[in-house]
Amino acid sequence: MFNPNTPVLVVDDMSTMRKIVSKILRDLGFTNITEAADGTLAWEAITKAPAPFGLIISDWNMPNCSGLDLLKKVRSDKNVAKTPFVLVTAEAEQHQVAEAVKSGVDQYVVKPFSKDALQAKLEMVHKKYAA
Repeated sequence: MFNPNTPVLVVDDMSTMRKIVSKILRDLGFTNITEAADGTLAWEAITKAPAPFGLIISDWNMPNCSGLDLLKKVRSDKNVAKTPFVLVTAEAEQHQVAEAVKSGVDQYVVKPFSKDALQAKLEMVHKKYAA
């Protein structure tokens, strides 16, 4: 699993959902969690962070800048392109999953999800990057 000190960015326009994801991360041992309310604020956090984030967990459907748009920005910037990225969404349509995969998402979590489900996805992402 990821080092507990890994800086994690949690992005969701709903504060309740940010709190839920952050709580699950803390329950899993993560200690360095930053939250952003949309993709635009997340991009600001990414570009201004004193150290790069080691994991981004982002909602898909948000105002200003969607999770998919944020993913595309991250993947197109050589400084952060290799950052593990997980999209969280209520959408599970095949064409959307295909678009996210084509854009470079590492994992996809469908709401509602449990702590165990998120942990399993994070373990898959960690294995991918540890290999």
